[in-house]
Amino acid sequence: MTTHGDPKSGLLRALGVINLIAARAPETLGVSTVARELDLPKAVAHRILKEFTAAGYLVFDERTKQYRLGPAVLTLGLAALRELDVPKIARPHLDRLVAATGETATLSVRSDTTSRVYVDQVLSPHEIRMSISLGTTHPLHAGSSSKAILAHLPEAEIEEYLAHAALDPVTAHTITSVDELRVELAQVRAQGYAVSLGERQAGAGSVAAPIHRADGDVFGSISLCGPRDRFVAEVRDSHARLVVKTAAEISAELGHTPQEATP
Repeated sequence: MTTHGDPKSGLLRALGVINLIAARAPETLGVSTVARELDLPKAVAHRILKEFTAAGYLVFDERTKQYRLGPAVLTLGLAALRELDVPKIARPHLDRLVAATGETATLSVRSDTTSRVYVDQVLSPHEIRMSISLGTTHPLHAGSSSKAILAHLPEAEIEEYLAHAALDPVTAHTITSVDELRVELAQVRAQGYAVSLGERQAGAGSVAAPIHRADGDVFGSISLCGPRDRFVAEVRDSHARLVVKTAAEISAELGHTPQEATP
């Protein structure tokens, strides 16, 4: 048996803690559960948890005395994403969307249980156009890119979000009612895409569809966005068909095989 003084043993124990909490997300874990699951002395588990919390890899909830993944994990996740090179896979598809519609195309990925982050965009050629800041995070209830992700999560995760997330208004048009958001998410699932008219950014219109990984889980979403007055109903419908088709093509390149046809 490796002694506790072996640095490699200490590193493996620490990685085991992070891996356990990541595997159980969005569930949160307390020190007793971590110690029991990993067969660690409670004092050792507590020390590892505190060190990861201090470094930003975990967040401690003072009310529940539970731990969850922290923002520093996003940095590692984005590094892994670059290795997978999903933006490289998606970029030609975004280029084609912009060529076909004249609007800005974006790629977002889910960053944790409550938010997503923009990782790429291809700008509209119009002088008046929408642009986003890459690397910025946004809540999963505001905007089409967010709703496309949230609506296609497992039902238990959706209910967890609705039960605990703060549905803070980003603009005057952001959905802040749990009941209204639940109805909206059902509509997104039924039609295969999400629409936003000023929900995340005032004066903006957008349509978005989810991207799925090989295992079927939602990886992120792609969107078309532009000034709201260019996103009239007929145009939105046309853009939505293109976005749904493109998202399915990107998902296929990631190894996803849909169980049934997209609505």
